[in-house]
Order: sequence, then C-alpha cells, then structure tokens
Amino acid sequence: MAEKKSEKRNFALRDAEGNEIGVFSGKQPRQAALKAANRGFTDIRLRERGTKKVHIFKGWRTQVPKPPNAPAWMPDMIWKPNVKKIGIEKLDKI
Repeated sequence: MAEKKSEKRNFALRDAEGNEIGVFSGKQPRQAALKAANRGFTDIRLRERGTKKVHIFKGWRTQVPKPPNAPAWMPDMIWKPNVKKIGIEKLDKI
C-alpha cells in the first residue's frame, strides 16, 4: 500500500505524562510542530496517528514585524513559530 505524499497526516500532541492533549495535521511532522509552536507549546512530542513513532521537537516563537506585502488588517507585529527536531522515539504500545 503506497501512501500519497500529498495527503495530510494527523499528529497527536502528547504531554509529559504521555496523555494526548491535541491533534495537529500537516503533510510532514515539522508542519504540525510549527502549528503547535505557534500556539505556545515548547516541548513538542507528536505521535503520528496509526503508527508508534513519536517525533520530538523543541519549539519557540518570536515577535517579528509583519511582511511588507501583508494585508491591511494584519497587526504590525506577528508571532513567527520556529522548531528544531530533536529525534524520533518508538513506543512499545499506543
């Protein structure tokens, strides 16, 4: 069964105790991690739904000026998310 690379995948955000506290979607784990970082999460552990893989990221966000081609309704300063991949962990059970 070949998976199409253009399809979105779901990633469950896990807290320190292993509880799944939210779901973020994206084509790649990094895209989902950026969404989590933009909401203020810093220790990002995303389990890919349907697998036993947990993608581990360090996330932060900074305030930057809006881009010059931004629409008029956008505020002057916006939050820009950043993530750094730490690694992948395999779970014994889901």
